Amino acid sequence: MKLELCDLTKKFGDFTAVDHINLTMENGVYGLLGVNGAGKTTLMRMLCTLLTPTSGRVFCDGKDIFQMGGEYRKLLGYLPQDFGFYPEFSVKDYLLYIAAIKGLRPAFAKQRVRALIPQVGLAKAANKKMRKLSGGMKRRVGIAQAMLNDPKILILDEPTAGLDPSERIRFRNLISELAAERLVLLSTHIVSDIAYIATEIWLMKDGKLMHRGTADEIVGSMDEAVWECLVPKEAAADFAGKYKISNMRTDANGVVLRIISQERPTPDARRQEASLEDVFLYYFGKKAGRAGNEDVTI
Repeated sequence: MKLELCDLTKKFGDFTAVDHINLTMENGVYGLLGVNGAGKTTLMRMLCTLLTPTSGRVFCDGKDIFQMGGEYRKLLGYLPQDFGFYPEFSVKDYLLYIAAIKGLRPAFAKQRVRALIPQVGLAKAANKKMRKLSGGMKRRVGIAQAMLNDPKILILDEPTAGLDPSERIRFRNLISELAAERLVLLSTHIVSDIAYIATEIWLMKDGKLMHRGTADEIVGSMDEAVWECLVPKEAAADFAGKYKISNMRTDANGVVLRIISQERPTPDARRQEASLEDVFLYYFGKKAGRAGNEDVTI
């Protein structure tokens, strides 16, 4: 299975949400990383044929996806940021209902629902009404509905929204299992979602791809170093206004700062190995002392 994006562009009036993107994807996990408003959702909605590109084309194994129509959608599973559900339906009934909408044969649908409910960790909630589920459990139902037709292409938009850390770990393990025989594209602004499972990571900002590569290649693309230093508590604000701070913790002797900088921030600063979270701040963040830092989620 191969998806090819050729000069893909989407404009809304004078605003360019996706700007001339060229990519090729095959089986594996692709992580689309960027802050909110980067164009991730617009890109994914075009890949799901929910939005028509302003220009450019998308090919699936050499065929234009917008000309393939239903043939393409049979290959596709999609989890949007927000998916609708009937609150009085049980988990099992909701999945069977979605299977019917997707045109799955009843016998196959029942088989898929029986297999998917335990796979996404909902065996004990199969007969529970949707309105009684936690946010994390609803996201699991969302992943299950995307998998009903056993898709060869799985597109997940902010799939871990509302999940607690243990549920995120469960999700990452599930995606690793699912990716063995399919193409998985997931977007997020939470670095840990993709740090360990993505075959390739794309950094997206203002509708453009800034960088792409494996996690190691992305980390290696930084031309600034990562430092750790201890500063007095009263000096922390000054450092936050001068440098990009990827982590800060207080101890008995002051404040330990993790700083991204070309220069050594203090004489006793120690060089650290860079992480993907550092890269996220390097490309997308601002100095902590400036307005706008709330955009960064690491």
